[in-house]
Amino acid sequence: MELETGRLLLRQWKDSDLPVFAALNSDPAVMKYFPILLSREASDAMAEKCRSLISERGWGFWATELKENNKFIGFVGLHEPKDTFPFAPSVEIGWRLLGNYWGKGYATEAATQALQFSFDTLDLHEVVSFTPASNSRSRSVMDRIGMINTCQNFKHPDLPKNHSLSEHVLYKITKNQWQKSGL
Repeated sequence: MELETGRLLLRQWKDSDLPVFAALNSDPAVMKYFPILLSREASDAMAEKCRSLISERGWGFWATELKENNKFIGFVGLHEPKDTFPFAPSVEIGWRLLGNYWGKGYATEAATQALQFSFDTLDLHEVVSFTPASNSRSRSVMDRIGMINTCQNFKHPDLPKNHSLSEHVLYKITKNQWQKSGL
């Protein structure tokens, strides 16, 4: 399953995406709100997991490319967080793009299409998104795609309680809210 917007293609991962994805995952600016930079091996394993889940289910964190030049710019899509999260089971929407593609509306454009897929094709009741409380850029994307801050902050289960990134905000949008949003 591929999704398409005016400027973007959300598609299955290709081997040619891996070096660019590794550069993205080792960029301190991109990974500012993640606890560690990823090694090439960890980055490749993450991409392979994304590829495998898309093959199995038909959806996931899709590789995202610009249609005008077929350049891979990161990922946008849907994922099932681990059961250790306080809002599990759930489906989350997330994104990670190369820094030079920030501020151009790509995350919002692709995430809007992924939400439409989640409600129209998967018939989900709701979708969540979460990020460290200090990540204003991702929170702005969540706002732009119609998600609502639940004000139910939580400590990320994989981080020490006193870690600077442990406090996360939780955003949600229901199918009904999505339909009323007109996005």
